[in-house]
Amino acid sequence: MSKQTGMIKEHLFYSTALQEELTLLIYLPENFSPLYKYSLLIAQDGQDYFRLGRVGRQVEALMKNEEIENVIVVGIPYKDVGDRREKYHPDGAKFSGYVRFLAHELVPFLDQEFPTYQVGYGRALIGDSLGATVSLLTGLAYPNTFGKLILQSPYVNDAVLQAVKEFSSPSRPTIFHQIGKNETNVKTTDGEILDFITPNRELKTAIAEKGFSYTYEEFDGDHTWKYWQPALTPILREMFE
Repeated sequence: MSKQTGMIKEHLFYSTALQEELTLLIYLPENFSPLYKYSLLIAQDGQDYFRLGRVGRQVEALMKNEEIENVIVVGIPYKDVGDRREKYHPDGAKFSGYVRFLAHELVPFLDQEFPTYQVGYGRALIGDSLGATVSLLTGLAYPNTFGKLILQSPYVNDAVLQAVKEFSSPSRPTIFHQIGKNETNVKTTDGEILDFITPNRELKTAIAEKGFSYTYEEFDGDHTWKYWQPALTPILREMFE
C-alpha cells in the first residue's frame, strides 16, 4: 500500500442543528486541484476511519492507479462513546439533529468550499456499526443528497427495518452492505451482547425487495477493524470506479 501523501486538514465547524462545534477531518489527495471535480466520502467515526481504517492511504493508492475517480474524504469524529450513541443510535437524543447537520449544514459547506459534483451520486456516506446505521437512515431520509451508502456491520433494529420498508422515493441510493459471519455475540457500548448477523440478513431482504442497486457481502470475521480495514479498498473500487 502506498504511503498517504495527501493532506488532512482540521476544520472547526459550528452546527446550529446540534448546537455545538465539531472538528471535521478533511483529506485532500496529493494531486488536489480546484480545476478537477471531486466526489465526497463522508465518514462517521471519522478518526477511526483515518487511524484504524487507513482510508486516506487506500483512497490515495486507488486514485494513483486510476482505479477510482477523484475523491475527498471528510471524517467526522465523535467525542466519546456516549456522544457517539446520542448521535448515531436511532433512539439517541441528538440523532435527528445529527442527520439534519449532515444534510443541511455539512453538504452545503463542502459544496461551497470544494469543487464537488453537487449531486447525489457524487456523495457517499460510510460508517461502521452505529455509524453505518446513521449513514443508512440519513441516506433514506435524503436520497437526492446522498447517492451512495457504505454500511460496514450496521446495528439493525426494528426502526431501521421499518425505515427501509417505508422508503418510497424514486431516487434510490446505491448501497454496499457487509456483515461478518461471526458477528453473533457483539458487545455494544452500553454493555449488551447482541446478535448482529440475523437482523442484518433481515435488512438484506428488506433492501433487496426495494430494488436498490445493492451489493451484500458476508465476510469470515467479527465486529472489528481487523476485517473492516482490508475490506475498504475493494468497496471503494466498486463504489467509485
